[in-house]
Amino acid sequence: MSESAVAPAETSASTSPPNSNLVLSALILVAAVANLNLAVANVALPDIGAAFQSSQTTLNLIAVGYSLGLACSVLYFGALGDRYGRKAMLLIGTALAIPMSLLAAWAPTDVVLFIARLGGGLAAGMAYPTTLALITALWSGPGRTKSIALWSGLGGAISALGPLLSGLLLEHFWWGSVFLLTLPLAVVALLLAFRNVPAHVNEGTDPVDNLGGFLSVVLVAALVLGINFAAVPNSGTLVLGLAAIVLAAGVAFVIRQRRAGNPLYDLHVAGRRVFWVAACAGIIVFGTLMGAMFVGQQFLQNVLAYDTLDAGVAILPAAFFMVLIAPRSAKLVEARGARFTLLTGYALCLLGFVTMLLLWKEGIPYWKVGLAYAFVGAGVGFAGTPASHSLTGSVPVDKAGMASGTADLQRDLGGAIMQSILGALLAAGYAAAFASAIASAPNGQQVSDSVEAQLTKSFASAEATAQQYPQYTSQITAAAKASFLSGDQWAYTAGIVAIILGAVLVFFMFPKKDDEQRLLAAYHAEDVGRRRDVEALPSREGP
Repeated sequence: MSESAVAPAETSASTSPPNSNLVLSALILVAAVANLNLAVANVALPDIGAAFQSSQTTLNLIAVGYSLGLACSVLYFGALGDRYGRKAMLLIGTALAIPMSLLAAWAPTDVVLFIARLGGGLAAGMAYPTTLALITALWSGPGRTKSIALWSGLGGAISALGPLLSGLLLEHFWWGSVFLLTLPLAVVALLLAFRNVPAHVNEGTDPVDNLGGFLSVVLVAALVLGINFAAVPNSGTLVLGLAAIVLAAGVAFVIRQRRAGNPLYDLHVAGRRVFWVAACAGIIVFGTLMGAMFVGQQFLQNVLAYDTLDAGVAILPAAFFMVLIAPRSAKLVEARGARFTLLTGYALCLLGFVTMLLLWKEGIPYWKVGLAYAFVGAGVGFAGTPASHSLTGSVPVDKAGMASGTADLQRDLGGAIMQSILGALLAAGYAAAFASAIASAPNGQQVSDSVEAQLTKSFASAEATAQQYPQYTSQITAAAKASFLSGDQWAYTAGIVAIILGAVLVFFMFPKKDDEQRLLAAYHAEDVGRRRDVEALPSREGP
């Protein structure tokens, strides 16, 4: 591979592919299919819970199922795209999203719905990582930074618009209609990608580390499921088993990557400071967005009694500020560096969660809701671009799949982990508060164990129970709202802690602009040297 094929992200001039606008539009639309599917379930969760009498844990799994499928597959599928063709993976994944959406829409049980969401995530795992990999391979210099900013900002905005569109559908149709939103978008994305995206761009010829890919799937899947079940009563054995799988798969994965001739995940590259700090920073940033949407949608509908359309409209400030700020984020990265831009985003995300913690109560006016979403949207708008940009800029282009897979992990693993943690804390806090309310009630001893189990199961289950006992409807509803507010305080506090930890990591470990440029230049020189050595090796050995 030539030196130009591994050019660093930052050069004085930009390069772009023919028909660059159409190519970028196709890639953003493919990413939009994944982003929309990621977000549409949240608004429908109360309706889904009512339809299936689902527990809060099951609702958490339905919400996180898509992220789980994406997170556990992006590294492996990104490597397969690097080797066998990114465009092929792009088209296959986008096409498979269609039957998975149909299965989710008409799922007969909540278990089937979870499976459909997981399958949709796996399909997106084929398509989504290739979008950023192709941007990295086809653009360079400031043009790449701008393209990543558009990809990140529009992707996040489309994700934030998902609840609005879902709410509009739920006003007129059944809960499954939200999963049909992406079907026309998927068809248009397929046609645009098929006609405009180049078939092969700087792809490798080395074999794929299939064992490493399998271990990465097991590792991420067990981690996310373990977090989800951690707060579920009587699931200690399952959680310990999943923790053992995480440990074993993690150790085996590291050993495999150190020994494999062509590792799935180059630990040498991953150990670069610009790379691993940006990866960790992005996990928290994008996780905050997904966590805020997940808990916020339930708060709006369960506590403030918003209908589905109003709950979707409530999120618009997040989408607006992500679109507004993403291009400015790219300029700020060029002017002040990724570290400063990341910290700006972190500060705004922190303000968003502090607003939720202090101001989100029963009966609040909308401006308090919109303010929190505006802060979070602005924060992700600032931090999203440098988090992805620093990853792609610190790896050689033939490892673009690894960088884009990690960038996708930022969103998907971050979203899965934060939704799982916040959801588990919400479920635990809700159940503990409701159990305490029952114990302290004057006639609490008359509540049977079975009824108590239904009341503490989830807000939707409590509402269904209230309908069975109309004489206690107002007391049950009031207790359910109070219990939900107790649980969501746990969730917001956890989000604040995560954001502060991420900001501390970036402040102390991510290099300032001049140091970042020096490190990126050193990485580029090292990668060019390694590539020359590899290309020269056969000629030295002879036939």
